[in-house]
Amino acid sequence: MTKEELIIRNLEEVLTKEDLSFLIQNKERLIHYIGFEVSGFLHLGTGLMSMLKVADFQKAGIKCQIFLADWHSYINDKLNGDLKTIQRVAVSYYKEGFSVCLDSLGGNSQKIDFILGSELYHNNDKYWLTFIEISKNTTLARVQRSIDIMGRKEKEIVDFAKLCYPIMQVADIFLLKANLVHAGLDQRKAHVIARDVALSLSFSPLLDKKKRKIKPIALHHHILLGLQKPPKYPITKEEIKEMTIDLKMSKSKPDSCIFIHDSPEEIEKKIMKAFCPPNDIDYNPPLDWIYWLILPIKKEVKIKTSNGIKIYKEETRNELISDYQKGEIHPLDLKECLIKELTAILEPIYKHFNKGRAKKFKEELANIKK
Repeated sequence: MTKEELIIRNLEEVLTKEDLSFLIQNKERLIHYIGFEVSGFLHLGTGLMSMLKVADFQKAGIKCQIFLADWHSYINDKLNGDLKTIQRVAVSYYKEGFSVCLDSLGGNSQKIDFILGSELYHNNDKYWLTFIEISKNTTLARVQRSIDIMGRKEKEIVDFAKLCYPIMQVADIFLLKANLVHAGLDQRKAHVIARDVALSLSFSPLLDKKKRKIKPIALHHHILLGLQKPPKYPITKEEIKEMTIDLKMSKSKPDSCIFIHDSPEEIEKKIMKAFCPPNDIDYNPPLDWIYWLILPIKKEVKIKTSNGIKIYKEETRNELISDYQKGEIHPLDLKECLIKELTAILEPIYKHFNKGRAKKFKEELANIKK
C-alpha cells in the first residue's frame, strides 16, 4: 500500500486529494493534528475511529499530534466549566485513553505529541496575532454558521466566547504547523475556513520547502451513528446528512454509544437494544459500525445469513450492504456479530482501565461527572 493510500483509506472526504498528492510528490514533511474537547468518557468515535486513522498516519511516516483542547472545553462549558478540572482530566484520563486505544490498533503512543491548549497559548503573541488575522479574513456570519462544530445550533443564543471558538480552532492548525488536519466530518466548517484563509496569513502561514504558502489538507473520517432510533423515521440520506450532529454517537447520551472501557455485559445490553431495522441500509447503526469500524480493524467478519455462515472482508464490504438490503441477514444476526467482534476489540482496553492508574483516572472522571 502506498503512502497516499494509507493516508486516505477509510476516510469519507479529503480536501483535496490533489493537494495531498502534491505534498507527497514534493517529499514535504507531513505534520498531522487532531483536536479533542475534554468532557465525558471516550467512546468508539473518539477513541477508536479517530485513533484507527492516527495509526495509519504513523505507518505512513507522518508526525502525529493530539491536541487536548482545554480552553475550548472551558468555552463550551464542559466538566462544569472548571478549567483546572478540565486540564487535570486532559493529561490523565484523556491522554491515557487515547494512548491505550492507539496501541491496541497497531499504533505507537510513545511517538505521539500530546499538546495541551493552554501550553500552546502561554506567552505566545504569535498565536493571538494569528487569531486576529484569521478573524480579519472571516465574517461574523460565517463564524455563526460554524458553531455547530462545538455541538451548537447556528441560531442558538450563545455567549460571545463561543464565537471565538471556531477562530481559535483554526489558529491552532497554523501554530501547530499542521498541513494534515484530521477530524470527523462534523469539524468540516472550521477546516474549510482554515483552507480559505491560509494564503492570506502573514504571521503563521503554512509553508512548503520552497517557502510558498500552502493550504492545510482536511482529512475527514466517518461519524458513527448513535444506537438510538432517529427522531424521525423513515429518514432520507439527505436528512441524515443534515442531522449529523443530532444523530451521531454522543457521550451525553450513554445508551447511544459504547464507551471504550464498557464491560462485555454493557456492550451486549446496549447493542441488543439498538435500532436496527430490517433491509434498511441508510440508517442502521449496527450495520454502520460494522462497515466503518469493525471491518477496517478486523479485516473480516463471519455473519449468519439465510444461505449459511458467510465471511465478509474489508475490501468487499459492500457485499455486506447488499446482502442486508436483500434481507439475507437478520437484524439479530447482525447484532450478534457486532457484539462478538466489538467485545474482542475492546477487551484489552477494558482490562487496562480496571487496574492501576487507568482505573484511578476513570473513577476520578466518573466522580466529576456526578
